[in-house]
Amino acid sequence: MAPAPKVMLPVEREVQAAAQGQRALAAYLATQFETQRIQIFDDQNRAHQVELPTSALRLLVDILSELADGNAVQVVPVHAELTTQEAADLLNVSRPHLVKLLEGGSLPFHRTGKHRRIRFADLMAFKELRDRDSEEALDELARQAQNLGMGYE
Repeated sequence: MAPAPKVMLPVEREVQAAAQGQRALAAYLATQFETQRIQIFDDQNRAHQVELPTSALRLLVDILSELADGNAVQVVPVHAELTTQEAADLLNVSRPHLVKLLEGGSLPFHRTGKHRRIRFADLMAFKELRDRDSEEALDELARQAQNLGMGYE
């Protein structure tokens, strides 16, 4: 796996351009076409048409939305394999905690030599399950607080 490029926050001009681009492209997402043609301009202001899958256009709109909010964006292929540090960063947990999850069987992994690797798709499935469990636990706590008349309405 190639080293990930350094992720940097967008500067103000990029945030503005992303917001404008996101608004302009979002209108074309409702189409039933499998592909879309867009124009880009080179440094001599010559127009070039590029045909893109509509699914790629949706992804581009999502990326522009994040940039417009001032967030850094990194695209990871679904089939990608992550190091334990990359996976821990995506889950916002420490690397030792992630290793405990792996060794405890909560999250599948395999070894490449002596290094552990986690499939991105497996990590996202684990994160979705963890997020859903957290939401259910919060809902239950809120119900208990309401039943006990603790002032939460």
